[in-house]
Amino acid sequence: MIRSLLPLLFVSTIMYAQQDSSRLLQDVVIHSNRIQTGFDQTAASLIVISAADIKQAPALSVPDLLHYYAGVDIRQRGANGVQADASIRGSTFDQVLILINGIKISDPQTGHHSLNLPVDIENIERIEILKGPSARIYGQNAFAGAINIITKTPDDSYIKVQAHAGAYGLGGIRLAASMAKEKVKQYISASRDFSDGYQYNTDYVISNLFYQSEVQTSAGKVNVLGGFTDRSFGANGFYASPANMDQYEAIQTSVLAVSLETIPKENITIKHRLYWRRNQDEYLFVRTNPNLYRNLHTNNTVGYEANASIKNKLGTTGLGIDINQLWLVSNNLGDHERTVATLFLEHRFESTNGKLNVTPGTQLNYYSDFGSNFFPGIDAGYALTPALQLFANAGYTYRVPTYTNLYYSDPANASNPDLLPEYAFSYEGGIKIINQKTFNLQASYFVRNGKRIIDYTKEVSTDPWYPDNLTDINAKGFDMNGSWRPDIPLLYKLDLGYTYIDASKVTDVNISRYALDNLKNQVVVSATLKYAKQLLHTINFRYSDRLNLPDYNVVDTRISWQGKSFGAFADLTNVFDQEYTETNLVTMPGRWFKMGVSFQY
Repeated sequence: MIRSLLPLLFVSTIMYAQQDSSRLLQDVVIHSNRIQTGFDQTAASLIVISAADIKQAPALSVPDLLHYYAGVDIRQRGANGVQADASIRGSTFDQVLILINGIKISDPQTGHHSLNLPVDIENIERIEILKGPSARIYGQNAFAGAINIITKTPDDSYIKVQAHAGAYGLGGIRLAASMAKEKVKQYISASRDFSDGYQYNTDYVISNLFYQSEVQTSAGKVNVLGGFTDRSFGANGFYASPANMDQYEAIQTSVLAVSLETIPKENITIKHRLYWRRNQDEYLFVRTNPNLYRNLHTNNTVGYEANASIKNKLGTTGLGIDINQLWLVSNNLGDHERTVATLFLEHRFESTNGKLNVTPGTQLNYYSDFGSNFFPGIDAGYALTPALQLFANAGYTYRVPTYTNLYYSDPANASNPDLLPEYAFSYEGGIKIINQKTFNLQASYFVRNGKRIIDYTKEVSTDPWYPDNLTDINAKGFDMNGSWRPDIPLLYKLDLGYTYIDASKVTDVNISRYALDNLKNQVVVSATLKYAKQLLHTINFRYSDRLNLPDYNVVDTRISWQGKSFGAFADLTNVFDQEYTETNLVTMPGRWFKMGVSFQY
């Protein structure tokens, strides 16, 4: 199949690629909560997905989009992001922190809800994927990395209408409006996506509502963010064996945040934020018989955080505090409360010529049910030339058990309220080559030594799954992401990514459910062809060599046309109708045609 793609990737015509209008990597400021650095100054493996990348990808959801980036493993149940789990460098889905503008979205009930995003793909300005230990920067659950979704506050006023349709009763509509003035910017959108399903009981309806504003005041910049998603879907074989075809789930997720970034005074900037997140999950074992078996979980998290950046002669100091309270009400897990307090401290040292930077830091946190922990880390980078940088980082990271880990039970699963947090010491070293006009590359070797890793295990297949701190897992490997924008006919952009993971268990476990269900080899290739100034054609290829499931390769493609006010696209996903599963033996969709139009006034 790879050989069959080569003519598509390298065919040429008399048309020539033009300079991309999206921001260059060196101009991108990474959205950390404290110390802000540019992409080329960040001493870690980092992927930035731009607004242009999002528009050109054959994706209707964030999980679909993340499929195309090496080091990230998206394991979907169903189509178009209905239910999806994210893994980074062989982690479990509970070990990746999801954020929106730095606000923690990961769910304390279960990591299965972390990608129930209350934002639509149209609301996103860019996505930052930080691979490696991130607890020192973002807090707990950034065990193997973090995915930070940055939403848009447009500088222009407009009204935009989008619609799409396709096979299997696919349809959707999106409405958005922006009002931008000198000191006030507001953006609001609403969307509804639906499908009859690509097989029995895989239908879905997803509704999103999103609002964001930015107001300049005498005290500083005030931001308000609100998002809501309501999704219901048939869950054919999603959570039990493939024979259980009549499962159903309905989820509502809300987020609200109000923040104030003060006007810098004497090189000091302070950011305050109040936030609230709510998630409600209803699960039915048999969709038409709710009384047979039903779970209903509702959790609320309310918190306050303050972060400060202080510039001084020695560099930049970052300070932060985050305090939140959690309430969980559940007919299966019980009712629980938790208080979490976290302190952050880091300092970025830079040499006088700017070539060397070193950032040591630490996180100190307190959990009312797990006690206190201390997690130091350090990053370092050295610029051999303006375009060539070496980097390394190391740090301790951890994750407390989810409430599902601790208390969930049913005929196929046992609970374990005595679970302890899992820990890891991670480090990596790598290189970045950044040529803003034509070529960017980053590659690194990484190691994550995990202790007391939480996994569901069993001795024989007839036993129930039992969660325990039984497994120490050492994951090591290599990953690479590169982008080439050649000045040659037709080929506008070529992206290539590769990840190799060697995950070995230290403690013997007969049957593992999650911890060793990782990719071993991953290859992603994306070629964007430019037929005319406004006409682009993207071809995405991904190969997955997974330990416990058959290997597969999938090709997706999008042709898009974007004018000043009118746009259109046509997608064909799984072009060669590959039969494959990403997790839990759930068969993924075959070949699927989709198309859409947009109008902006």
